Amino acid sequence: MTLIEKDSDPIVTASESDSDLVYRLWEGNLTALGVIYDRYSSVVYGVALKGLRSVSEAEDLTQEVFCKLARSRSYDPQRGSLAKYLTVLTRSRAIDRLRSRATRQKYADKWQQLQVPSDFKTPMHQVTQQERHVLVREAMSTLKDRQREVLEMSYYEGQSQSEIADRLGVPLGTVKSWARRGLLHLREQLRHVLEEEKS
Repeated sequence: MTLIEKDSDPIVTASESDSDLVYRLWEGNLTALGVIYDRYSSVVYGVALKGLRSVSEAEDLTQEVFCKLARSRSYDPQRGSLAKYLTVLTRSRAIDRLRSRATRQKYADKWQQLQVPSDFKTPMHQVTQQERHVLVREAMSTLKDRQREVLEMSYYEGQSQSEIADRLGVPLGTVKSWARRGLLHLREQLRHVLEEEKS
C-alpha cells in the first residue's frame, strides 16, 4: 500500500475511494486533492483540450476544475462517479469559455466596423489615426452611462455579456439591450465617417 503524506495533513492512502478522498478534501486535507489530481487530471485535461483546442486554455481549465472541486461541495457521490462529475464539469466550463470567446470576437468585429481605414481619398480620409480615436471617444461620451460601461467592458476588458451581467448584477437581456443600443448610437454618431469610408 502506497502512503502519501504532506506536511501535517493526516496520512492519505492511494487506495482510498474517490468519495473518501473528496470528504477528506472538504475537511481541508490537501494531500487528498493531490491523489485525486493524479487519478483524473489526464482525463480532465483531455476533455478540455478536445473542446478548447488550446494547450494553455486546457491547462488553465484543468486547474479551474480541480479548484472548483476543492472549493465547493457540488459533487454528490450518491449521484454518480467522480470521473463522470469531473468530465461533465469540464465540458460545461469548456462550453462557457467557447461562448465567451465567440462573444469577444463578435464585439471585436463590430468595433472594427467603426474604425476608419487609413487609405482615404477624400479630405476626411486625411484624418490621422489619433484624430479618428478622438472622434470615437467623443461619440462614446454621448452614450448613456450604462451603454458606455458595457461597451468598454466588452471591448477594452474582453468580458463576455454573461460576465458583464454578473459583474453589474443585471439580467443578461439588459446587457444585450444596452450593448445593441450603444452600438446603434455610435454608428449614427459616426455615420459621416462611415459614409466617407464607402465613397
